[in-house]
Amino acid sequence: MNKHILAIDQGTTSSRALVFNSNGQQEGISRQEFTQFFPADGWVEHDASEIWQTTLASIKGAISDAKIHARDLDCIGITNQRETTIVWNRANGQPIYNAIVWQDRRTSKYCQELKQQGLERKVQEKTGLLIDPYFSATKLRWILENIPQARDQAKLGELAFGTVDSFLLWHLTAGKSHCTDATNASRTMLFNIHTQQWDDELLELFDIPACMLPTVKDCSDEYGKSDSQLLGAEIPITGIIGDQQAAAFGQCCFTSGLAKSTYGTGCFFLLNTGQQAVTSRNGLLTTVAYRLNGETSYAIEGSIFMAGATMQWVRDGLKLIKSTEESEALASQTSDDLNVYLVPAFTGLGAPYWDPDARAAIFGMTRDTGINEIVTAALLSVCYQTRDLIEAVSADGATLANLRVDGGMARNNYVLQKLADLLDCEVHRPEIAETTALGAAYVAGLQTGAFESLEAITSRWQLDQVFTPSKTPSWRKARYAGWLNAIKRTTQNID
Repeated sequence: MNKHILAIDQGTTSSRALVFNSNGQQEGISRQEFTQFFPADGWVEHDASEIWQTTLASIKGAISDAKIHARDLDCIGITNQRETTIVWNRANGQPIYNAIVWQDRRTSKYCQELKQQGLERKVQEKTGLLIDPYFSATKLRWILENIPQARDQAKLGELAFGTVDSFLLWHLTAGKSHCTDATNASRTMLFNIHTQQWDDELLELFDIPACMLPTVKDCSDEYGKSDSQLLGAEIPITGIIGDQQAAAFGQCCFTSGLAKSTYGTGCFFLLNTGQQAVTSRNGLLTTVAYRLNGETSYAIEGSIFMAGATMQWVRDGLKLIKSTEESEALASQTSDDLNVYLVPAFTGLGAPYWDPDARAAIFGMTRDTGINEIVTAALLSVCYQTRDLIEAVSADGATLANLRVDGGMARNNYVLQKLADLLDCEVHRPEIAETTALGAAYVAGLQTGAFESLEAITSRWQLDQVFTPSKTPSWRKARYAGWLNAIKRTTQNID
């Protein structure tokens, strides 16, 4: 019997909901953008209430688009922008401050102080993460330090903390469930990925009251039911997984050595390392890939803050193009020996550089540099940053046979061909591009039996197109050397 699964995909620039059937096929979709706030240099915020309202509207839209009723849904899975930090009042569910987004860099100085105290190794050993404003702990501390009465209320148990998944779950269940999953917990810098528990020493370090924290569950688990007044039926919520882990799940990266790269707002590379938590010595992160039936699978991750967001800037900020789809044709008309480099450090640089103070720059422009060259440099910046991550993975001893890709930019054939050329490996694009939402549907459906096993899910993965390297080693070396020079001139703390 065919079952319908609702996947909530709450992202950085939009809230989406999709309905899949138990064959993994998409039946309905709805999407709503929401407001981005930039209150100061390097600060990025969202209105958490707007996130909830756009999510709820998207859920209703997707159910309508699928031409079903809420009562026809087997279950709900949630995937979400990770690290984004929300604190709300338990009594009414209202946020006490805007959501502080993963891209936000306001805690850079505090992070630097922690590093100077020699704490990074301890934090990395426990969490797999490097000390950086990217993660939730310092954002949460900032809210408690800067919002009047927040710390006192938190100690009294009046406030709840969560990443976006927890906030949505709270509202879906009318405040009955305050939970998260192991993948989202692993991105807070408060969770010990080896013991799979909130870490008392880290809570003390960041001065976070434990009573604020959600209960951590498996990705496939019982999270409660949606309140009947929201959709007209109670629907089991049986899956939660962070968006990058969801994409890896949707790409069926279930065995050690399989890797995916998602090109959404940012770019996120995940390499499955199985039951071994491998510590990177080259600027990558160790994270939870997924946890099922109490067993944890780990991954090495490289995080790039600006991918699709760079093209959004080219479109909306510079107004060089009317739509991001135009970029492929413009780039195809541009020389393959382009020496213009755009380093998109608008909110600092992520892996493997971890420079929160770096800012965006364009290098190599001449009098004949025009719209085509700048647009192409923006596209290529994503490829070069991916090469940075692959270099770091190689230095850590891992080898990459091919790379599975997804996300909005994965529809751009120019980008994927240049990715293959610069990485010197095959790039595989699947038939189903909505792998993040699909991953959320898979983890939810595993709990209810809509999907029988990981092996059954793997059998559904289908290839759309392979992009193979077509450039010489000398071309690859010259292009990448130019990028590294641009990075060196951009960063302020690189050796």
